[in-house]
Amino acid sequence: MKNTGTSAIHPAVVKTALFLTAAVIIFLLPQVFRSRFAQSILNQMGIAVIFALSYNMLLGQGGMLSFGHAVFYGLGGFMAVHGLNMVNNGVVPIPTELIPLVGGAFSCIFGLLFGLISTRRAAIPFALITLGIGELIASSALILPSFFGGEEGVSADRWTGVTLSGLDFGRGSEVYLLIAGWMFVSVIIMYLLTRTPLGRMANAVRDNPERALFIGYSPHMVRTIQFTLSAFFAGIAGGLFAINYEILTAHTVGMIPSAEVLMMTYIGGVGHFFGPILGAVLITFLQLFLANITHAWLLYFGLLFIGMVLWAPSGISGLIMLHEPAWKAGLFKKLLPSYAKAFVPGFVLFLGIMVFVEINYHLSLSTDPQSPMSLFGLGFKAQSPLPWIASIVLMILGVLFFRKAMTGVREAWDEITRLMRKGKADG
Repeated sequence: MKNTGTSAIHPAVVKTALFLTAAVIIFLLPQVFRSRFAQSILNQMGIAVIFALSYNMLLGQGGMLSFGHAVFYGLGGFMAVHGLNMVNNGVVPIPTELIPLVGGAFSCIFGLLFGLISTRRAAIPFALITLGIGELIASSALILPSFFGGEEGVSADRWTGVTLSGLDFGRGSEVYLLIAGWMFVSVIIMYLLTRTPLGRMANAVRDNPERALFIGYSPHMVRTIQFTLSAFFAGIAGGLFAINYEILTAHTVGMIPSAEVLMMTYIGGVGHFFGPILGAVLITFLQLFLANITHAWLLYFGLLFIGMVLWAPSGISGLIMLHEPAWKAGLFKKLLPSYAKAFVPGFVLFLGIMVFVEINYHLSLSTDPQSPMSLFGLGFKAQSPLPWIASIVLMILGVLFFRKAMTGVREAWDEITRLMRKGKADG
């Protein structure tokens, strides 16, 4: 007889418990990581999570690839900065805790306006329209200095004296509490939206717009509503960005933030709600970590993105969920030996690529290419043939043995699939 004890726990109870556990962990993190640098990372991660989830409302749930999502992120941020300045000037008594809502509402208006235009088309035409909108707003940043502040941007002081909580947000830990609170609320609302008829219809329009139209739903209106809501949450993220940094520049509405949020969402996985959360946390950490140790961090980002597109298009969350059936069947441990065998040559390949890239960057960017460079605590001259030979040998060996190891991984998966089918047949 099968053990069905675990089936007594309702999935809703499990999800609620996970949300509450995550909330406790999130709000306790500043007590564990007390340094300013750590709190700065946590602040950026919280903002990135909201931004990435808002983008996934377009890409993952609605099937809309946007190249201009930073427009709403930036517009919300600029409006939040102006809101802070108006509070400091005594124009409006808006509490600092509600300033992100001002940014979200402002972005929501432009999301509706641009959504009515852009969502008339889907797929590539939609992507090109959003690209044009992004470039339009980015160029307007220099044309409208009264709002965007020109090249210098717009700054503000978050210490307004008007608060609901009594916090003055002078310390990074207090700002983190604000970001964490908005992140938690936004995550819950965006998750609940996926369970509504709108969320279901967004999936339907993504998969088959003709059938959705046939049963009486307008794909244009469904896309427009989804586009507007995603702009709202992007504006909230922009408002939190404004409070965190107290300055906004034209860079915020440019192509780079749009590309970053695309990478976060895709690498995390667009097919699962928690995917963009994983991607936002990972990419934010890598940005801050790699930027401090190498000039080639953007190149590594590009390689990571290309690798995910080619070999793991479902993202990190997709890879995790791929193992769910094996885990439930108690067969996951059978995969570990093959994974360990693949990890070693994969690491060797990565090591060879890294040595090759770092040598090239040292020769290109160093003021004195003749000077020794250091890598992994080892000093050597980049112009010496030995490091070049070593990197090439590592890459060749890594590729050869990795391909062989992947054959073992496929065989392990075939064996697990056979065992699971046999178990179902026996059941």
